[in-house]
Amino acid sequence: MKIISFSTMSGPSFGLVTEAGISDVGARLFGRFADISAVLAAGALDEVARHIGATPDFALEDVTVLPAVPSPLRKVLCVGLNYRAHVAESAGRAVPEQPRIFARLADTIIGHGEPMWCPPNSSHFDYEGELAVVIGKAGRRIPAARALDHVAAYTCFNDGSLRDYQKHSVTAGKNFPRTGPLGPWLVTRDEIPDPAALTLTTRVNGEQRQRTSTGDMILDVAALIEYISAFTPLMPGDVIATGTPEGVAHARKPPPWLVPGDVVEVEISGIGILRNPVVAEP
Repeated sequence: MKIISFSTMSGPSFGLVTEAGISDVGARLFGRFADISAVLAAGALDEVARHIGATPDFALEDVTVLPAVPSPLRKVLCVGLNYRAHVAESAGRAVPEQPRIFARLADTIIGHGEPMWCPPNSSHFDYEGELAVVIGKAGRRIPAARALDHVAAYTCFNDGSLRDYQKHSVTAGKNFPRTGPLGPWLVTRDEIPDPAALTLTTRVNGEQRQRTSTGDMILDVAALIEYISAFTPLMPGDVIATGTPEGVAHARKPPPWLVPGDVVEVEISGIGILRNPVVAEP
């Protein structure tokens, strides 16, 4: 299933996406679940699945797409330096022995089509296309052999980064408001049997900047879940962004930093295209 979170004049909802449009499953369930996070918390994806094939209620262009996991987000945990080629292009870095984990604040996350804010106090705005994992079943100290059983779905993520701030503080460089698009929708785990067999592509203004297989990760999805759940409980709706491959702006000469007017696309095979314009922060 492709499950989208969206908003109309009637308010926020969630539904199923097909080529024909969006079926408003939230309305069909009579408001029993406030959003897809509530569905995941209740373990109720099967109730959503009963509406596969329902007549579409909206065209995609007629709704405002919300983050694939809407606010309030509980945890967004990100992984740095998780592709060998990206480590190699990051001068002076060694392949980490353990994953480098940092957190994203909820107000940094936006949906497909929403503008990314380019702040006035930095001119080093970079893109990072990533595969994001959405947890569907709670767990702590989850062994890698069972880790994928805790996954509900996958989506695309753009870990927009302010590199000058990141040099002295990863938390600062990764947490400027509205710099982290997540979407365009969730694709449930049954449709992606092997998250290491996907192709990830990032484009800026139609120009390809990144392209790789998710199989090139240093630590795969299962290993990341095992590591992260060792230090923090994972709950339904939590998001793990699995790291970006080579091709980021800061490794290019000269760096093609993002500027207002740019359009960034993150595409992952089997999931879709996350597209966001870049605008000056108001």
